[in-house]
Amino acid sequence: MSRAAIRYAKALLQNANENNTEAVVFGDMQSVYKTIEDSRELQSVLQSPVIKTKDKEGALLKIFSGQSEATHSLIKVLVENNRTPLLGEVAKSYVDIFNDQQGVKVATVVTAVPLSSELETKVMAKVKELTGSEKVTLNSKVDPDIIGGFILRIGDIQYNASIANQLGNLKREFSKSI
Repeated sequence: MSRAAIRYAKALLQNANENNTEAVVFGDMQSVYKTIEDSRELQSVLQSPVIKTKDKEGALLKIFSGQSEATHSLIKVLVENNRTPLLGEVAKSYVDIFNDQQGVKVATVVTAVPLSSELETKVMAKVKELTGSEKVTLNSKVDPDIIGGFILRIGDIQYNASIANQLGNLKREFSKSI
């Protein structure tokens, strides 16, 4: 995360706290982040130096027309300061800061295939046990490159039990013994 994105996110959170809308803005920022992450075209538009900032503003306000006034204000401020490419980072920073304030632990699990609901429940239980927190959010990602197993990240801690990692370890050990 860039420092600028974090500063915008903190300012947005402070404004939301003053207006008692932090939970509403949290929902908005989750939606904004997911929308930008899922759309390569939108990322290209935000990054493009060719597209006029007023056109970017119009497109963003249309795309996020159902969001709160605080989100619309954020978009306008980013447009005024020529910082529209930061919108996704600001949204992610806001979500992270809000979760941290609320004591919510966010875990990311990467698997080669989608998690079944049974396995997701087991992972959630393990994360709760590891963090000692009942407030846990689980983000699940699929990456076929890990071949099998899983990678679990909770804050700064990473547990890599992927087949790709185990094969890499075997390769390194084999290379040392030659």
